Amino acid sequence: MTEDALRDILHAARTIAVVGLSPKPARPSHGVARYLQDAGYRIVPVNPGHATILGERSYPSLTAAAADHAIDVVDVFRRSEFVGGIVDEAIAARPAPRLIWLQVGVVDDAARARAAAAGIPFVMDRCLMVDHRALGA
Repeated sequence: MTEDALRDILHAARTIAVVGLSPKPARPSHGVARYLQDAGYRIVPVNPGHATILGERSYPSLTAAAADHAIDVVDVFRRSEFVGGIVDEAIAARPAPRLIWLQVGVVDDAARARAAAAGIPFVMDRCLMVDHRALGA
């Protein structure tokens, strides 16, 4: 995906589901989600262990979150072995997200192929906050 295409998606996006969002301020997921909130995005936490995170209702699964919100971007902070199911939930969501993003260290080539087959752009092993800043999105 080109930088321009990525910038366009991030500029048009309004709602980001953060899968694996931690309530702990020291965790990377928390810092990235707070940055995205400050940048004007609506954050939808996906973490079954908490009722609210960063002032937003937390959902037990991406499927549950997508039932209440049209999700533009799915940002994943889970280990690689859990990505396949999360991506399958994202593909099944209606409307489908505009982008699936796997954070630094999170990789799943099979999931990327399924997302591509579904027409959903996919980024992996990169930080959404870092790229957002660099793109000026």
